[in-house]
Amino acid sequence: MSSRPPYAPDLSKGVLIVDWPLFGELSRALALKVARAWNPEIVVGIATAGVVPGAAVAAILDLPFYSILVSRRYSAERVRATPAVFGAAPTEVRGKRALVVDETCGSGDTLRLAVASIINAGAMEVQTAVSFKTGAFEPDFHALATEASIVLPWDREILVGDDLRPNPKYAGMLGE
Repeated sequence: MSSRPPYAPDLSKGVLIVDWPLFGELSRALALKVARAWNPEIVVGIATAGVVPGAAVAAILDLPFYSILVSRRYSAERVRATPAVFGAAPTEVRGKRALVVDETCGSGDTLRLAVASIINAGAMEVQTAVSFKTGAFEPDFHALATEASIVLPWDREILVGDDLRPNPKYAGMLGE
């Protein structure tokens, strides 16, 4: 049994620290993969972290962008729970080909919930895209496959008072 807390990242496979330029290139690559293989009419980003790549992909593809909140709740012990949809899917997906975007996928639980919600809202067809494929689940599109723990540019620092400080969630991973 591992002594690592269940909410802590597994560092045994390395750490990938993503800066803004890399994030931009990955978003561009993801948008191009989608555009070459499929013709979505709308992009839906999974809030919270999937909103950033989703909005970037939507902008590159010149498509409308919406979000859906699918999240995991944590117990007092911070054990990850099964994800759940919080709020309704955007009604704008009705009758359209929708691309659902998230930042990562491992098990695919979050993507599957989002896709089901988008289908239930009346989307004609739904495909999935992620910046990072981190596990066995196969999204329709991904920019990069890796088993490393990922630190995204918008997660590296948090605002404490008036100062940006390294995010304590990533203590020991950022080399700061």
